Amino acid sequence: MSSEAVVAPRVRGESLNDVRAVIPASCYTRSRSRATSTLVQAALVYLGPTVSLALTDRWWALIVLWMFAGLGVAGLFVLGHDASHGALVDSRRMNRLLARVCMAPSAHVEAAWDLGHNRIHHGYTTREGFDFVWHPTSVAEYRGLGRLYRLRHRVEWSWMGAGAYFLRAVWWEKMWRYNAPGKRHAAIVRDKIVLGAVLALILVTTAVLSGFGGGWLATLWVPVKLFVVPFLVFVQIIGWTVYVHHVSPEIRWWGRREWSQFNGQMESTTIVHVPRLVNRLWLHNIFIHVPHHVDSRIRFDHLPRAAAAITAGYPHAVRSSRLSIVAYVRTTRACKLYDFDEGHWLGYGAAASSPC
Repeated sequence: MSSEAVVAPRVRGESLNDVRAVIPASCYTRSRSRATSTLVQAALVYLGPTVSLALTDRWWALIVLWMFAGLGVAGLFVLGHDASHGALVDSRRMNRLLARVCMAPSAHVEAAWDLGHNRIHHGYTTREGFDFVWHPTSVAEYRGLGRLYRLRHRVEWSWMGAGAYFLRAVWWEKMWRYNAPGKRHAAIVRDKIVLGAVLALILVTTAVLSGFGGGWLATLWVPVKLFVVPFLVFVQIIGWTVYVHHVSPEIRWWGRREWSQFNGQMESTTIVHVPRLVNRLWLHNIFIHVPHHVDSRIRFDHLPRAAAAITAGYPHAVRSSRLSIVAYVRTTRACKLYDFDEGHWLGYGAAASSPC
């Protein structure tokens, strides 16, 4: 008998290509009229509350309008997200243009988003050390954090902290601050300069025009009222959205050797059923997230049909639930740290031996 160790062949698991094979061909068709009408609707849903904000300073109206303006930014962003994936229309060039325009109110650099979201997050969903979106902290890592970093972790992983996390970890660190090496560097720098110049021009023009009629207080207040606060509302919405898609006691993060495309795209995403009107006006089926991760070429309007086909073929792998604030709060209490060896979430009690 040979003294050499026998290496067991790696068993081929379920394939993502097999999942894609069950999706009807009709899910890949793209109606230009449907895309146009949805874009017009999203623009009106955003511009309506924005114009209304310009006409009032009543505190109760501002609160309501800020919420609707933030949702309007989110609606445009979701369509821009589809365009960035190349799914909104047939033309690649038009997709990139629409992505940049739709993402402008949310101040997202499309070329940087394409790298961080389309390539890394979608390419390595919930893979340890690769996917940076809501990447868990291990007990050992948490124990090694200083007091301020622990405090930041507790805030960002709390029920109210999703926006703060997204603003810092995704929007700032992986988009505006990040300088990509290699061939993507020039495109990202160009998009930063163009978007930054456009946003600066809009803010300065709004401030100057407001100052003519309202003095220096209006110069400062109106740009904040029209653009900054809705942006912050959007950040909270999108941070919570991404959290719900990928964090749950039932959703596992995978070690580098255990991870597969099937595990990441099928078992580490979910489908959440939301109120129909909210979905129609602002969310555009983004909460039907499993088919989007299985194949990001599927446009927003075909996600329900694709989800039905995938669920029928792989009922054991698809998670589905109804939107529940109670369930969300429970998740934020349970999912604080992660044990990558055992493959499950932990609370802060697991690190209790380290002083806080």
